[in-house]
Amino acid sequence: MLKRLNKLPSYLYIALCFAFFYLPIIVTIIFSFNESKSLTHFTGFSLRWYGELIKNQDVMSAVYVSLSIAIIATAISTVLGTLTAIGLSNCRKILREWTLTVNDIPIMNPEIVTAIGLMLLFSSLKMEKGYLTMLLAHICFCTPYVITSVYPKVRELDKNIANAAMDLGATPYQALTKVIIPILKPGIFAGILLAFTMSIDDFVISYFVSGNGVMNISIIVYNMTKRVNPTINALSTLLILVIVIILLIVNLLPLINKKKSKVFNRILAGGFCLIFFFTAFSYFHSSTTKVLKVYNAGEYIDTELITKFEEEYNCSVVYETFDSNESMYTKLLSGEEYDIIIPSDYMIERLIKEDFLQEIDWSLIPNKDNLIPEIMDKSFDPGNKYTVPYFWGNVGILYDTTVVEEADLTGWEILRNPEYNGKIYMYDSERDSMMVALKALGYSMNTTNRNEIYQAYEWLLKQKELVDPIYVGDEVIDNMISGNKAMAVVYSGDASYIITENPNLDYFAPHEGTNMWYDAMVLTKFCEDTDLAHKFMNFMLDEENALLNTDTVGYAGYTTNDFEEMKNTTYQGVSAYEPRTGNEKDEIFGYQDSETKKYFSELWTKVKSH
Repeated sequence: MLKRLNKLPSYLYIALCFAFFYLPIIVTIIFSFNESKSLTHFTGFSLRWYGELIKNQDVMSAVYVSLSIAIIATAISTVLGTLTAIGLSNCRKILREWTLTVNDIPIMNPEIVTAIGLMLLFSSLKMEKGYLTMLLAHICFCTPYVITSVYPKVRELDKNIANAAMDLGATPYQALTKVIIPILKPGIFAGILLAFTMSIDDFVISYFVSGNGVMNISIIVYNMTKRVNPTINALSTLLILVIVIILLIVNLLPLINKKKSKVFNRILAGGFCLIFFFTAFSYFHSSTTKVLKVYNAGEYIDTELITKFEEEYNCSVVYETFDSNESMYTKLLSGEEYDIIIPSDYMIERLIKEDFLQEIDWSLIPNKDNLIPEIMDKSFDPGNKYTVPYFWGNVGILYDTTVVEEADLTGWEILRNPEYNGKIYMYDSERDSMMVALKALGYSMNTTNRNEIYQAYEWLLKQKELVDPIYVGDEVIDNMISGNKAMAVVYSGDASYIITENPNLDYFAPHEGTNMWYDAMVLTKFCEDTDLAHKFMNFMLDEENALLNTDTVGYAGYTTNDFEEMKNTTYQGVSAYEPRTGNEKDEIFGYQDSETKKYFSELWTKVKSH
């Protein structure tokens, strides 16, 4: 076999290697010009998503944040790293080796650990999360990479070269800038490129140390992935183009003569100064006195409504997003403060128990009469003392009517029918998947009985044996639109949208019961301007605003007007859009004690690894 491989021409190996590396990039570029929303089927050429990208102020702001932080962090970390590397050459061996070992820790440390550590540090120092904390974090994790790049070149230096330069009349500064630095240039440039790449590419650390609405490209793209959003492809294509231009400049610089190189360096330095001063001005300047901090799930609001609210009430809304209720809770525990947050039912119950919330003054929300009565007074907040309803829905099975017969729709057990082996998507969530199994067995999804939970675990193991399901997240949306599988466990709001894109699909919530979920706006105990916060909640309940919000997000509307309007127009005849309220077996997720949660997690890990 090896002999046959050796007979293949070398250019074929090179071609295969390049195809492996660059095929995903090529696909991204092609689909950035796709006419439809699909991320897998090309329907025609269009610049639609580039237009959407340019109009998206959040994306433009994120690009500025990413580039400015990357440039400033790279400049500062390069200076710090280079000086440190030079200083190490004159240290005692023990101190030098100890310092280099310590320098390796941030590089080898998992990013999530570094992120949590920095978040707790800034919180303990009472530093307000935002641009400055993100910049400091980037300098912190970029500097070790610069030291690692420059120090090998420092070791190659003749120890007497600086003394020789000063013997010839150079000052210590001249010896550093005119003799040592030029010799170290290859290592310094490598450090610059590595630091810039690490900074502009970072997501995990940035996500935990940012705040006050400051988001870089990685965070904004991550939020976009919560729904089908082809502007991601357009943004990625433009970033690829910028990277190609930077690489061309780096490779062409050696060809520029010395005089032109000095002019270029001056232009570069001037550009850096402009970015630095504009950043400082943006950070310290504030044109409004009223500020409202809102924390919501990604892609879960029509952002034009935020601009409309700011204009109407002459205030500034700092809007941040989270990827899960758990990460939101982690930020609250770290000391982060918000005025309004929009969590789910079980997390609301937890926040009430742990005294994170203050009661709603319903007299300040005249639009409360617009709310659907069916989503009021739920078990996690009886009497709606702490919650103003937002979106709602249930969990069910989305199925392809051309593949799945109606006679087969026997409830959750259809997800273990061997006839659909390899054709099923399960939701990649321990609580949702365990809910499916518990309901199929006739148990409560909020059970704490170890025996019942273990039976649910065995149900999921048997399912893997019979149908080999694929566990997915939000990517299920585009995959089901494309008809890649016969069935999928999905949230009703996602199902509604998917069905409008693929009429061959339908949805049902099994008779054994399912999870009825409710998200709501809550007022935190940290909120001081409660009047402005109540105005925001009332604003979101306005019939016109609620309709715009529902039309953008796609989940079941929370006011009577927008719910009926969407049901009779966009989602007419779509069963998933009208979550049932009459099945007594349906439940709302309740607060899970730590022992039960730990047991769930252990069994779920075994299911995924089986």
